[in-house]
Amino acid sequence: MTASIAELLRAAGIALVDARALLRAALGVDDAYLAAHSERVPGAEECERYSGLLERRCAGEPVAYLTGEREFYSLAFKVTPAVLIPRPETELLVEIALEKIPPDAPRRVLDLATGSGCVSIAIAKHRPRARVVATEIDRAALDVARENARRHAARNVEFVESDWFGALGAARFDVIVANPPYIAAGDPHLEEGDLWFEPRRALVAGPSGLECIGPVIARAHAHLVAGGWLLFEHGHDQAARCRALLERIGFQQVASWRDLAGIERVSGGQV
Repeated sequence: MTASIAELLRAAGIALVDARALLRAALGVDDAYLAAHSERVPGAEECERYSGLLERRCAGEPVAYLTGEREFYSLAFKVTPAVLIPRPETELLVEIALEKIPPDAPRRVLDLATGSGCVSIAIAKHRPRARVVATEIDRAALDVARENARRHAARNVEFVESDWFGALGAARFDVIVANPPYIAAGDPHLEEGDLWFEPRRALVAGPSGLECIGPVIARAHAHLVAGGWLLFEHGHDQAARCRALLERIGFQQVASWRDLAGIERVSGGQV
C-alpha cells in the first residue's frame, strides 16, 4: 500500500509536530519540502524508516533522540542520549546572561556542566567578543558539545573536561552560568516522558535536589571578578531556597526570573 506525505502525517497516530519531525528525518528533508511535496509518495525504504521511528516514538523515545537534533535559541543542536535535550525554559538562562554581557566588550563567561553546549554556544554566537569556557565531566557529552560548536562556527568557546570548577585553577569570570542537576532522587517525574530516557547523572542531584546547586553557589564566589554574576537554572519550587543560599554566601542583587509559564526558573546574584 502506498501513501502520500500528507496521508502519512494524518495516519501517524501521534502529535502532528512529532510526526513531521520524524518524517523529515526519515526523508532527509525540511519542513518547506514537506509542504511543497505533500502529494509525493515516499519509497519503500523511506516508509520503512519512518515506520520504525514512529514505532520507537510510540514506545516513548524522545523525538530529539530519534531525529538527533533539537532547536534551542533559534539554533539547531545535535543531541544524543549522552546529553540532556535542550528545553525552551532554559532559554531564559541565556537571555538573562546576555543582559549581563555587554555586546561590545570582551568578557569571560563560564558555563558549568555544558552538556550539548547549547547554552555556551548560544551565548558565544550572540556575544562574539566574549570568551566562553564550558566545562563538562562526561567525555561523550563533550564530543557532542564540540561538534555543535563546529556546526555553528562558535570559535570563541573553549571546552574543558572538568568536574565543575576542578580544572579551572584560579581562573575568574565576569559571568558564570549553570544548568546543574536539580531533580530530587525519587521524584516521580523521572519515570515519565523524555526524562525516563535522559542521562540520570545530568538530572538527579540527590535527596533534596539542591546537592549540586549548593556547591556551585559556594564555589562560584572565588571564580567571579568583582561585580560578576552567577546565574543558574533550578526546579519550579526551588527559587526561595536558592535565593537563601545565595544570600548566605554573600551574593548581592539576589533575584529570581520567571519563564514564559510564569515559573521562577533562574536565580542568581552578583559579587
